[in-house]
Amino acid sequence: MGGMGSRPRVRAPELRGRGWLNTDGPLTLRDLRGRIVLLDFWTFCCINCLHVLDELREVEEEFADELVIIGVHSPKFAHEADPDALAAAVERYAVAHPVLDDPELVTWQAYTARAWPTLVLIDPEGYVVAHYAGEGHAHAISAMVRELVETHGGKGTLQPGDSPYVPPEPEQTDLRFPARAIALPDGHLLVADAGHHQVVELDGEVVVRRFDGFREPNGLCLLPDDVAAEVGYDVVVADTVNHRLAGLTLATGEVRTLAGDGTQAMQGDGVERLSSPWDVAWWQGNVWVAMAGIHQLWTFDPRTGDVAVAAGTTNEGLLDGPLEDAWFAQTSGLAADGERLWLADAETSSLRYVDAGEVHTAIGHGLFDFGFKDGGRDDARLQHPLGVAVLPDGTIGVCDTYNGALRRFDPATGQLTTIATGLGEPSGLLVDGDTAYVVESAAHRVVEVSLESTGADTGFEARTQRPVTEIGATVELRVPFTPPPGQKVDDRFGPSSQLIVTATPPSLIRGGDGRTTDLVRTLELDPMVGEGVLHVAARAASCDADGGEGAACHMHQQDWGVPVRITPDGEADLVLPLGARAVDS
Repeated sequence: MGGMGSRPRVRAPELRGRGWLNTDGPLTLRDLRGRIVLLDFWTFCCINCLHVLDELREVEEEFADELVIIGVHSPKFAHEADPDALAAAVERYAVAHPVLDDPELVTWQAYTARAWPTLVLIDPEGYVVAHYAGEGHAHAISAMVRELVETHGGKGTLQPGDSPYVPPEPEQTDLRFPARAIALPDGHLLVADAGHHQVVELDGEVVVRRFDGFREPNGLCLLPDDVAAEVGYDVVVADTVNHRLAGLTLATGEVRTLAGDGTQAMQGDGVERLSSPWDVAWWQGNVWVAMAGIHQLWTFDPRTGDVAVAAGTTNEGLLDGPLEDAWFAQTSGLAADGERLWLADAETSSLRYVDAGEVHTAIGHGLFDFGFKDGGRDDARLQHPLGVAVLPDGTIGVCDTYNGALRRFDPATGQLTTIATGLGEPSGLLVDGDTAYVVESAAHRVVEVSLESTGADTGFEARTQRPVTEIGATVELRVPFTPPPGQKVDDRFGPSSQLIVTATPPSLIRGGDGRTTDLVRTLELDPMVGEGVLHVAARAASCDADGGEGAACHMHQQDWGVPVRITPDGEADLVLPLGARAVDS
């Protein structure tokens, strides 16, 4: 299906960037000759990239002597280019391999990466052998590495060795990368302590209790007293990396699974599995869930255990309208305010809300627009916000995470202003009476803040800067996909693939947009529009070639946002590999 065919062997470009983390010094592909190398192009804001980090852990362990994984950090947001922020993220997400810091996207461009995450496999002789985009490729990579081990072991070109990974020195703090806090009836705070994989009860700054049994919990919701009495637990926890909702009984410390089975949901899994739930809030008689991993809002009824999709198509982007048609991008913080549910939509750097069955955007412009600027809808900018709360005066507090700021949005005037700056990645905001607490994730603390103070914004706005692809007015879009070794296309239940194409602005495409099951399509673009972003979402299913009971099946999927410019001499082909073998090695 859309295979790449036989091509000349391509020597992998050398690795270049600003510096290295998790290793004693710079690494070169020449130094790693004899080892299989997997480059993981990632950025720490990206939920799909975080999924891939987890997917690769077993691969890394299985081939510890033969395979070297190198993370190539290629930032989307300005904050992610800060080396201190990157070092914190490498610790936060337990990255256990060397990381190249590539803020200028030098290595990204050398490998023609177009999406986060992108994975490139290099053989022991230094040639590119496979290219993948998106998540769900761990099985394919394992199969390819196993094949390379056999081939190059036989040729004598494989030279197993120790890993160049050098772990950083851990720092001991009471909280580590906390994400959210809620108030308990006795005045204590309950904190989702993501870095310690715990929920922690605080009395002031004193740790009272620690509750174990989680993996990077990010959200907490205290149930109403009558509901808690009926169901037998007090708090719903968004247990993010366990891909589940958990119930916590405060009196006993018991933790139970409410929804999800510990496995990440992929397309077609229904509601039996979850994908990185990030926050939870009580609204209109249900627990609402920010399902960051698939860009949706879900609901959970603690009395019946029913789980349902409430909003979002799983397409990543910013699109308002009826709940079932809306597009989100890494739904994160939630806050209920009467008839409205407010949410921080992190990857679109936007503040949005649900009201009367419709999704609306208060502040925000799209996947690649961000900044730090006060004003109304047209001018104001946020940078990857993760938390929201309703303030005592009815305005909305926003944790503007990557700007290190606390912002205020006034629904009555439509204006965004700045309350405080200089915060360490504020991720959660708690208002308890007249007292407000900010969860400073990167500073590993919860601090009381004044809502009366006023900070000035810095007045910048930006777009994610990536190389623009020059294409013609008529272009053939191809998304190559080759099933992993030992697997075949899985078409048992209908078409095995899907391709969705849209654009910003929509007028960029005159023909060829929409949804089809073919991974090849001709696009007609409008030269009068000139330039924009093509949004391409693809998925393909594969299954063990021998089939039968117990056959392993996998869904491979990715979204691309490709900046393009239409020129008379532009390329007639646009190739976005979903999973393709480059050459025989």
